[in-house]
Amino acid sequence: MVNHGLFHDRYRRTPDGWKFTERLFEVRYFDSTPLPGSPHVVRPATNRPGDTMTTHIPATTHTDPASDEQLKRAASALTAHGFTVEVLDDVAAARARVKDLIPEGAGVFTAASETLRLSGIQDDINSSGRYQAVKPRVLAMDRATAADDIRRLLASPDVVVGSVAALTETGSLVVASGSGSQLPSYASGAGLAIWIVGAQKVVPDLHTALRRVEDHALPLENARAQKVYGRPSAVNRPLVLNAEPHPGRGVVLLLREAIGF
Repeated sequence: MVNHGLFHDRYRRTPDGWKFTERLFEVRYFDSTPLPGSPHVVRPATNRPGDTMTTHIPATTHTDPASDEQLKRAASALTAHGFTVEVLDDVAAARARVKDLIPEGAGVFTAASETLRLSGIQDDINSSGRYQAVKPRVLAMDRATAADDIRRLLASPDVVVGSVAALTETGSLVVASGSGSQLPSYASGAGLAIWIVGAQKVVPDLHTALRRVEDHALPLENARAQKVYGRPSAVNRPLVLNAEPHPGRGVVLLLREAIGF
């Protein structure tokens, strides 16, 4: 293989000098086209404190679903941080679960999300008539004369439903927004927050999550924004949710399949 990347190193001072405690290799370019000559197999090594040259090569694609072991680690960490977590097989299970979680007649805001659009959850909420859907109401309002009303509706719905750009195995949710319209309800404004997260969004740590936002999610969202709105997108307002201080308020439906950006 041929690749180009960056090493992210951590060191520890010992009586014998500086030692590696961790080395992460972040691949920025990867080409697996067979090269001439004898085949050579590269296997990642296990990092141990005190090792002098141990390299761990993490998965570099942002589209492959995480393994069951990764999903278990992420779910366990999120639960320890106060989130309610359910690991579901697929989109159909998520749609059914969202319907169970949201009381009929509740005021529900669907945040802009390819996951919600592709899964059908967005239409389930905004077109079913079961709920007081916030998004259609806001889109019908005059942004010049009703700006304050729009702001209040988006900031404190009964329920907000959306997704995230990345979820770490250490138990953090990472959101990236251009306008920030969903962030108040995500952070604390909504009485109930539900995030549907595809398995490809699970990453080892916060550093990798932020890289996923910049290198993967932003280019895709930028292309979508150009097509829909005629203007580019940007990560103007990132949000990292490290814990949920109100048990039962934040629900993560973690899927075993990939969906969304």
